[in-house]
Amino acid sequence: MNGDHADPSGRQAPSGRGRLGLLPVGWALALTIIVALLMLTGATLIGGVLLGFREIKREPQVSAGTLFDLLKVSFALIAGAGGLVALVMAYRRQRLAEYAHELDQSTEDRERTRIFNERFSSAAGQLGHEQAAVRLAGVYAMAALADDWQAHRQTCIDVLCAYLRMAYPTAPADTSPEYVGWLHSREIRHTVIRVITAHLRDDAAVSWCGHDFDFTGTVFDGGDFTRAKFTGGTVIFERAKFPSGEVAFHDASFAGGVVGFWAAEFQGGRVYFPDATFCGGTVSFEEAKFVAGLVCFDRAKFVGGRVHFRAAEFDGGEVNFLDIMDWSRPPEFDTEQQPTGVLITHHPDTV
Repeated sequence: MNGDHADPSGRQAPSGRGRLGLLPVGWALALTIIVALLMLTGATLIGGVLLGFREIKREPQVSAGTLFDLLKVSFALIAGAGGLVALVMAYRRQRLAEYAHELDQSTEDRERTRIFNERFSSAAGQLGHEQAAVRLAGVYAMAALADDWQAHRQTCIDVLCAYLRMAYPTAPADTSPEYVGWLHSREIRHTVIRVITAHLRDDAAVSWCGHDFDFTGTVFDGGDFTRAKFTGGTVIFERAKFPSGEVAFHDASFAGGVVGFWAAEFQGGRVYFPDATFCGGTVSFEEAKFVAGLVCFDRAKFVGGRVHFRAAEFDGGEVNFLDIMDWSRPPEFDTEQQPTGVLITHHPDTV
């Protein structure tokens, strides 16, 4: 086994020996022995100098004792050389074994990435399919891939959010031939929201907390974010529209990060934040338009995070802060006067 490998294109890949910087075995052993002899000679000469030896005593005949000593030295040198050889070979085996393990691991990583890429392509293709059942399967396939593929989890989340940002027509008449197809599309969109919410709850098997969610321009005609934990990351509802239906943030938590409803339009839907907690980061309704419908913060807690309505327009509908449980940092408005359509009452135990 020489450790050489060829890549799929047919080119010869660099050998494992070359990558590891290992010399051929013969050269390695020869250099090791030469270095050992040089070290032994140097040590002997230095020792002789330090001990004051000026010359070696010559004898005309070798005695039995001297011969025996020479044999012991010879055997010791042979044993030392053998030990050096064993040490060099053991080191080379260890390095080659490590390289083989790294190569196997690299191969496994490439295979795993290939499988993930295939799953991604398949799930994305399903999301774009014309049949609703296939698109619905694509939602769950993409979510499962996000759970398994931590390195590209954000990419999978981005695809699901992008699905919600796609053009979404208003509801046709229930007698229209397009009505059933519209209902299917609506159900798929609400399923995406449910899947995202399930991964933002405390009991999620795999948490997506801390990731970014971009709902820019999304039309929400319903959706349930109950008990979702928006902790860290950025959640964008910029220019989102709430024309109808009910979007619920019951008992949701906003801690750290940014949640932006910049220029969002509340046109008739009902958006509920009952028992929600705003305890860090920023929740912005800057330039939001409240034209109709209801935005409700019943029993919400504002305990440190910043919630502001800078440049927001209140032209209709209702925004109420009823029975607020904690008001240590109340929402900020442009004026000291309470805007028209904004109702505020405090719980008796409010801070």
